[in-house]
Order: sequence, then structure tokens, then C-alpha cells
Amino acid sequence: MEDLPKVITRRFFNGWAAAGIGAAALTALPFGARPAGASVIGPDGLMTEPWFLNSFLILSEDLEEAHQAGKRFAVIFSLEGCPYCREMHEVNFARKDITDFVRGNFNILQINIVGARLVTDFDGEELTEKKLAEKWGVRFTPTTVFFPTPDKLPKGASGRQAEVARMPGYMKPFHFMAMYQFVHEKAYLAGKFGPYVRDKIKVLKSAGKSPENW
Repeated sequence: MEDLPKVITRRFFNGWAAAGIGAAALTALPFGARPAGASVIGPDGLMTEPWFLNSFLILSEDLEEAHQAGKRFAVIFSLEGCPYCREMHEVNFARKDITDFVRGNFNILQINIVGARLVTDFDGEELTEKKLAEKWGVRFTPTTVFFPTPDKLPKGASGRQAEVARMPGYMKPFHFMAMYQFVHEKAYLAGKFGPYVRDKIKVLKSAGKSPENW
């Protein structure tokens, strides 16, 4: 352990502990070199994607980092052993079209809904992952919370107050992809997700397809 600093700060510990050796090795591969569906189990027991953000858990910094990369920022709350979390990874993220779109347009931070790592909310409050989930009213896993660009982040707002969209639970591939498109296109500025996805379904059906076999 010669590479460890003499003083292990919260910043160092969160970044180091969140990254298992297997996940780090996979993440080192260039974009497009790893097949969709290459999910791994992280050191906290959560099923995860090796391209998810390895963060210091200071959310304002994560938001700015995503913006600088030309991407949006989202947080996924997960739970060890959650069957719907597994389905999200083994079904949705196993599809190359979904993975390519999400990975290319979003920085995703994964939070353990019962975790003990310290997170700094957008309003500056430092609290555990579990307390953050409670503060944001997250009750199901997986739950994905989407945030605005930094210039649209209300000053002093918490993540709960700042979010622009939320996926409360598991959605099947068509609706899952539609939610990411909804945020990417900033369609939330014009209306709610329900009418947006209904319009997409109409287009799909006019082409002789359905959300179930999309």
C-alpha cells in the first residue's frame, strides 16, 4: 500500500474505495472497445457499469465536470440484491444503442441507497448516501434523478429542489431510453414526460412497431 497518502482524506477515500480493480481495468478501455452488458459488481456489492462516474461525491463538482465534457449529469440510486437494478443492467444497459446514447451524453453517478459514504449535496450539506436518499425522497431502486446544466442550477438549492426529471423505479428499454432522450433534448422545458413518451409511441406504432418489441 505504498501509494496511499499519509493522510487519507474523504476525497481520496471515496475515489479509491469506489473503484474495484476489475472495474478500473475495464474503465481504462477506450470508448466503444467494451461490449454493452459488461456489468460488474462493485466493492459495495452494487451491480454497476464500469463507465459510471468515479466521483469524490461533491455533486456541484460532478455537475460541472459533466458540463465541461458536454454531457448532462444524473444520479442512480441502487441497492445490493435489487432485482430491478439487475434488470436495468442486464437488459437495458446490455443494449448497445442504449449504452452508447447514455454514455455519450450523460455522466452517471451511482449512489447506494443505504450507503455510508459522505456526499456533499448541491446546497453544501454533507451527509451519508442513505441520508441523501431520504432527503431527496428516494424510496425505490433503481431511481434515477436528472439535473439541469450548471447555469440553470438554482442558487442554494438541494438536489431535490434542483432536479429536472426523475425515473422512480425500473422502466423497460423503450421508456428508459425515452427518459434519457427527454432530458438530453431538454423537453422538460416544454412539458411533462407523459405526453412526450406518448408522442414517441405514436411515431413507433405508425412504423408498425410497439414499445414491447422496440
